[in-house]
Amino acid sequence: MNRKKLCIAIPASVVSDTPHLREKTSKIGLVGRAAAIFRANEIILYPDMLEKNQTAEMNLVALLLEYMETPQYLRKRLFKLKPELRYAGILPPLRTPHHPLNRKVQNLRVGEFREGVIISRAEKGVLVDIGVEKPVLLLDSQLRFGERVTVKVADVGEQVEVNLANHEAITEYWGYKVNVQKQPLEKILKSKGFDLVIGTSKYGDPFVTVAKEIAERWSKANSIAVVFGAPSQGLHEIAKREKLNLAEVMDFVVNTLPAQGTETVRTEEALIASLAILNINFNR
Repeated sequence: MNRKKLCIAIPASVVSDTPHLREKTSKIGLVGRAAAIFRANEIILYPDMLEKNQTAEMNLVALLLEYMETPQYLRKRLFKLKPELRYAGILPPLRTPHHPLNRKVQNLRVGEFREGVIISRAEKGVLVDIGVEKPVLLLDSQLRFGERVTVKVADVGEQVEVNLANHEAITEYWGYKVNVQKQPLEKILKSKGFDLVIGTSKYGDPFVTVAKEIAERWSKANSIAVVFGAPSQGLHEIAKREKLNLAEVMDFVVNTLPAQGTETVRTEEALIASLAILNINFNR
C-alpha cells in the first residue's frame, strides 16, 4: 500500500510566548493532538533563531511530544523522572490505534499490532511488555533490553508469541516520530527531499487561489511537508532573518486563515486550521 508521508515542521520557539512549564506543556499537548488527528508521520523541530542556542527549548518540546506519542503502558519503562515532565499529567491522550485500551491477554487477537519494550531474555528469545498482564515471547531475537519495538501477535496460547512487525503492513495510523534538527530551515528542507513543501503564512497566497495547483502536486507526491512559523515571527520574518528566499525551498506559501481577527495566530492554532483545510481538500 503506497501511503503518503506527512511531515509537519515547527520552530523551536513554539513555546516561547508561554513562560511557565505548565502552560508550555499544555501548548505542546495541542501540537501533539493536532499531529495525531491529521495523521502526521513526522514532526521536525527546526531552529528559528540561529543567533541563539535553542537546544533547551527543542529538547523540552521533543521530550513532551515523544512522551505523548508513547503508549501509556510503556512510559514508566521508557522515561525517567525528569523536572520537564512535572506537568505531563495534563497532556491529553492521543487515543490512536497504537494506544490500545485493552490490558488483558485474553482479549488479544492474532494479527493484532502492539507497541512493546524488551524487558528480559528468555530461552527462545526475549520477553516483551506489550501492556497486558504478563510479558509475551518474541522468538529468536537479539534485541537489547529496554528497546522499543512494534510487534504482531502470532499466537495467543498459554504463552503469547509475537513477531517483529513490518510498519509497511500496518494500515492504521501508527503515530509520529520526532526529529530534532540543528540546521537552518533551508538545509533541512533541501536535505529531506520532500516531493511537496507547503509553507503557511498570513502573507502567503490565499489558499483558494492555489488549491487546484496544490491538488495536482499533492496527488503525485509521496512525501509532503507543511511548515509553520513561530508565535513571535512568521515564516516570512524567519526567512528574512536567515536571508532565505521561501520560493526557492517551498513549492507554495499559503494563507489558510484569511481575514484573521487577531494580530497573530499561535502555532498550535495554525496547525489545526491549516491541517484541517489540507485534510478536507486533499484527504489522503
